[in-house]
Amino acid sequence: MKPGGVFDPERLKFEISRIEQKTAAPDFWDSRENAEKTLAELKRLRDRFEPWQELVQETEDLEELLALAQQEEDHSVESEIRSSYQQLQRRYEKTRILELLGEPLDVNPAFLTIHAGAGGTEACDWAAMLLRMYSRWIERREFKSEILDLQEAEGGIKSVTMQVDGSFAFGYLKAESGVHRLVRISPFDSSARRHTSFASVYATPVIEDDIEVDIRPEDIRVDTYRASGAGGQHVNKTDSAVRITHLESGLVVQCQNERSQHKNRATAMKVLRSRLFELYHDERQKENELSAQEKKEIGWGSQIRSYVFHPYNMVKDHRTKKETGNVQAVMDGDLDGFIEEYLKAQWAEQNQ
Repeated sequence: MKPGGVFDPERLKFEISRIEQKTAAPDFWDSRENAEKTLAELKRLRDRFEPWQELVQETEDLEELLALAQQEEDHSVESEIRSSYQQLQRRYEKTRILELLGEPLDVNPAFLTIHAGAGGTEACDWAAMLLRMYSRWIERREFKSEILDLQEAEGGIKSVTMQVDGSFAFGYLKAESGVHRLVRISPFDSSARRHTSFASVYATPVIEDDIEVDIRPEDIRVDTYRASGAGGQHVNKTDSAVRITHLESGLVVQCQNERSQHKNRATAMKVLRSRLFELYHDERQKENELSAQEKKEIGWGSQIRSYVFHPYNMVKDHRTKKETGNVQAVMDGDLDGFIEEYLKAQWAEQNQ
């Protein structure tokens, strides 16, 4: 059983050994910040190497058991061998996906933004449904999330930005960037007619402070306003919420999750740096996929995935053609199949 793609066990072993030597140095903890970054890198490398190492060892053990059973014509262990093989196969498929996440920032946490598009109240409800779907996916992954900005609207939400923390969070969530289309019988229509709604999803990596993104004070406009929240429980009596507009690119970010204007501004700047980093990266590489997806009209002809509740049940990804009839499972966060198909297709395209 060998992993495909970019997996290089010897290189990973060398990198792990090199970093382990650094952690053993007497002055390793002189800079706590650098030490924590080094340990995080060591953990990331081990998380990639050790699952393969375990799979190889367990596969060899199973092969020995099978050879011994065949030699002794012992059929009593057949069901055990079949069960073990199926478990190894499932773990192999899950582990192999990590090898498709080869970009430098794939391992990073992510900012995930959802915007309601064409469809009015319907679209705002659809954006709220997508927020729930991704929240369930985050729980399944045992990741953590924090809502940085939430703009509510009649029937749902107008927009939301959250930070998702977990290993390879951006690598997975970048597969979700694009326009998502909903077709259903509207719960807001007294005539029970079918409606189509749209919302956009956009993922960017949370980048470290040591990655330079040039943002001059004269390039941005900072506006403050009064924060708002459901039921008034988070309503602030001062203008603590912050909106930052990058004048050249037109990017707009905002944050209102903290009661401190200073903290909200710092978080908003962090999101802006992330967005600009992606924008500049796309320009340098002449690969404008992510920025183009954000700029597309959130409506007909630009969707990456359709969720159909009526007249039949189906979720279909228009990029990979993967589909399923179990719409409820998808809305409950079962997205890994769609994400994996996208990553496989991207890897195949880059390695043609």
